[in-house]
Amino acid sequence: MDMPLVMVYAFGLFLIYVVAYIFYVPLQCAMRLLTSILLGGGLLWVANILGSKLGFSVAINPITALVSGTLGIPGVVLLVALKSLLLSHI
Repeated sequence: MDMPLVMVYAFGLFLIYVVAYIFYVPLQCAMRLLTSILLGGGLLWVANILGSKLGFSVAINPITALVSGTLGIPGVVLLVALKSLLLSHI
């Protein structure tokens, strides 16, 4: 094989790697975000089950699921505290 052909193949493999990396990184971030939203929805669901005995609930929507998924248990506590503060002033 001659050297220019080897260089063309090497450059082609490099381009395939770059394109795959460009598509892989945003997909990985999107999957991480989706996982945290689902985890947050689950945490809110558990908080609503426990809160139904105490007389409160927090709406499960994409924003509250994202907050609780990103912050974890402190996010659920924050949402419950905000809900109770808003209800106490009405």
